[in-house]
Amino acid sequence: METTNTPFLSVIVPSYNEMKNLKRGVIEEMLEFLNKQKYSWEIILTDDGSTDGTIDVLKNIAKKNPNVNVLANVHAGKGPTVKAGMLSATGKWRLFTDFDQSTPLEEVEKLLKFTETHKVIFGSREIAGAKRDKEPFYRHLMGRGFNLLVQILAVRGVKDTQCGFKLFSAESTEKLFPALYVYGGQQSREDAFTGAFDVELLFLARKFKVAHKEVPILWKHHNTDRVSPIKDSLRMLRDIIKIRIAYLMGKYRANHEN
Repeated sequence: METTNTPFLSVIVPSYNEMKNLKRGVIEEMLEFLNKQKYSWEIILTDDGSTDGTIDVLKNIAKKNPNVNVLANVHAGKGPTVKAGMLSATGKWRLFTDFDQSTPLEEVEKLLKFTETHKVIFGSREIAGAKRDKEPFYRHLMGRGFNLLVQILAVRGVKDTQCGFKLFSAESTEKLFPALYVYGGQQSREDAFTGAFDVELLFLARKFKVAHKEVPILWKHHNTDRVSPIKDSLRMLRDIIKIRIAYLMGKYRANHEN
C-alpha cells in the first residue's frame, strides 16, 4: 500500500564487476538527473556477487546518499539480481536500467508519458523513432536473429525484448516478478551470462493481460567482453524453449494462482 513515504520512482541498477563503469561516473550521472526531478525517488543498487571491489564502492555511495540502497546477492545472473531489486523497491513505478547506462536514465521521461494507460512500459531499439549509437553490425544482426526466435516461440509483436530499460508499476512488479520460473531462482553461477529473462517477463505480461507498451529510446553501445555472440545466442535459445515448456506444463498458471 502506498504511503506518504513511498517514492514515485525506484531505479533498480544491477551490477557485476563494474569498476570500469564506476570510474566513468555513471552513478553520479544518475544522481545528478534524479536530483533535478520534482518527484520523489530511490535507487536500488543490486549487486550480482561482484568480486572486483564493486560492492564496497556501491556501499560508500549509499552512505553518502540517503536515497540509495545496496543489495548484496549471490552471483546468480542478471535475472535473479534484477528480481531482488525490483521486489525490495518501494516506488509507485520501478525502472530497471543497465549499469553502463547504454540507455541514459533521462530516457525514462519517454516511458513515464504512458503511465496513465499502461502498467509495463519498455524501451525499444527497433521501432520507429529509436536511435542506436555506434552499435557494431554483429550485435545488431545477433539482436535481429534472436528477436525472430522470440517472435516465433514466445512474444509475438514485440520488436525488442532485450533492451535493459523497463518500467513497471508496483502492482505489475508484484504480479510478474514472483511468477518468473526459468529465471526465478537464486542458483549460483560462474559467468556473466545475462540470458532471456526479459522475454519471460514480457511473456508473463501477455499471459496475465497486463497492459504493456514498447517505446523508442536512445541506446549507446559500450564495448564489453561479456557478450559471446554464438555461445550466448544458443543459450538464450535454450532458455526460450524452457519458457515455452514451462508454459505447456502449467508452471506459470500455478505461480500466478499462488
